[in-house]
Amino acid sequence: MVYSVSDLILIAGCYLLFLFAVAWITERGWLPAHWVRHPAVYVLSLGVYASAWAVYGSVGYAYQYGYNFLSYFLGISGVFLLAPILLAPILRLTTTYQLSSLADLFAFRYRSRLAGAMTTIIMLIGVLPLLALQLKAVAESIQILSGTADPRDLAAGFCLMMVIFAILFGARHTTAREKHEGLVMAIAMESLIKLLAFGAVALLGLYGVFDGPSSLNAWLDDHPEMLARLYYPLQDGTWHSMIMAFFVSAVVLPHMFYMAFTENMNPRALITASWALPLMFLLMALCVPVILWAAAAGNAPTPPDYYALGIGMITGGHGAVLGYIAGLAGASGMLIVATLALSGMCLNHLVLPASPLQGQNLYRNLLWTRRILIAAILALAYLFYRFSGTEHTLVELGVLTFVATLQFVPGLIGALFWPSGNRNGLFAGLLVGFILWVMLLLVPIAYPNWQFQPLMELLGMRFQTGASQWHNVAIASVTANALIYAIVSIVTPMSRSEKNAAEACAVDSLRRPYRWDLSAQTVDEFVTALSGPLGPGTAAREVDMALGDLQLNANETRPYALRRLRDQLETNLSGLLGPSVAHQLMDDNLPYKPQDGESSEDIQFIESRLEQYRDRLSGLAAELDSLRRFHRSR
Repeated sequence: MVYSVSDLILIAGCYLLFLFAVAWITERGWLPAHWVRHPAVYVLSLGVYASAWAVYGSVGYAYQYGYNFLSYFLGISGVFLLAPILLAPILRLTTTYQLSSLADLFAFRYRSRLAGAMTTIIMLIGVLPLLALQLKAVAESIQILSGTADPRDLAAGFCLMMVIFAILFGARHTTAREKHEGLVMAIAMESLIKLLAFGAVALLGLYGVFDGPSSLNAWLDDHPEMLARLYYPLQDGTWHSMIMAFFVSAVVLPHMFYMAFTENMNPRALITASWALPLMFLLMALCVPVILWAAAAGNAPTPPDYYALGIGMITGGHGAVLGYIAGLAGASGMLIVATLALSGMCLNHLVLPASPLQGQNLYRNLLWTRRILIAAILALAYLFYRFSGTEHTLVELGVLTFVATLQFVPGLIGALFWPSGNRNGLFAGLLVGFILWVMLLLVPIAYPNWQFQPLMELLGMRFQTGASQWHNVAIASVTANALIYAIVSIVTPMSRSEKNAAEACAVDSLRRPYRWDLSAQTVDEFVTALSGPLGPGTAAREVDMALGDLQLNANETRPYALRRLRDQLETNLSGLLGPSVAHQLMDDNLPYKPQDGESSEDIQFIESRLEQYRDRLSGLAAELDSLRRFHRSR
């Protein structure tokens, strides 16, 4: 059945309006709070990882590389199965210090604006192929179903639609740091729709093309080569590097980091996600071979990437719309969240450090800057698709991004588990790994005639296509990155502030706070000091918010309480301006005065850790904690 372009665009518009209605109803408080904060909503919101690549690209990946497609689902499942070890420390840091992205985390851990800026630039370039993939998938699915000739204009229209809805979902209000409950609920609904539609496509293939599981088994018995095609690619040994790439991408990709940590409204839900999310992706993985076999048995008239559409086309009726809705859901959810996350990274680490937004209209200026960044990022994604994505499959574009994310592995491991890793090692390792990725993967995809033969020979590689090349580049780049990161970190010194941040980021760290003096002696002096960079109104509001967070009053003069207020202000401003700008702003306007050469410690972090251990204390420790609470309340 052939659909008109207007019908398919209308479906897309109605779907996005439905998601916006879900978000609006949630923000209005019409849904019970225990629904919004239920662990199931958090788990479903993490389904944003399953973009159009999961719906379309995974089937094409299975067609080309057999059971290697499971690496996509096994990668994210492995991350969340290890959530208490790998993800809980990151959640603790992002919650305590208001870190909203990997760039924020690196800037805080390595105490460097350059670390945040470099992470932002590499992440933006690395994610562009995945963003372009979403535009390509929706445009080409409309092309297939409508029979139009050129999908590039369709991609431009969809890109414009996504700019509007991304702004509506995440950049509509001037308030800054609150959780976007409406966005989380909408993305959870998107994942549910995507899962149901993708499952319905598999069932349509199972019962529409075949007559059920027994008929499918009989067909496989008659076509043993179909099973052999799935098993054979496992022998090339590339699956382990791809599992590693998908494993890492589940943590560091901007949309995953944003939903897993920044928008986490219930930290305990991470435990539920450790088993529920792998189960959800297992269900999606089971659908892939069924769709692949049904399309092969029915001679689906589409490329392998779009077999989810082809099954509906060969079974008649409106079954193809199910595949279209599944792909649309995956693409739109990923684009909305990823552009929101990337716009925040660019604002905090590229725009603000270069030209800080100051004055009475700080919140308004931040909001409009972020809206412009959202439009600019999606425009870059469209340009990437226009000039390179049209010539390549969804599989190629997706893997390009997943391999790029591997470059953040050494820095992230160092941030959490190796206190001796420093910013010099991070810069050197990231730069080398990124250059290898650009020269050996990105450039050959954009310009197939350009091959860096001497570099390949130096690394003991020869040019290959497909999975073999991805595997070689992944191993070579991340190995070089890690070695250089470790060597440079060992041979170069760390700054004192970097050591402090490393201790704060260390897993299960609990440090003794030093007593530092502040030049400000009253809360009013805080407002006066911050009025210059923030404006009087914004400064007063930020100080009031910090006082409320700590349950202190405006007449507070105790040195200990003022130190806590200063740290809370830096934490809050980190959520608004990014850790680099916030740290510099506080150091310039409300500096500590170290005594006897001692270094700064994070009092707010100590307090938060003691609060976490409150229920575990007994005996003398519990009595001492009670005395601490009494003293703090005086």
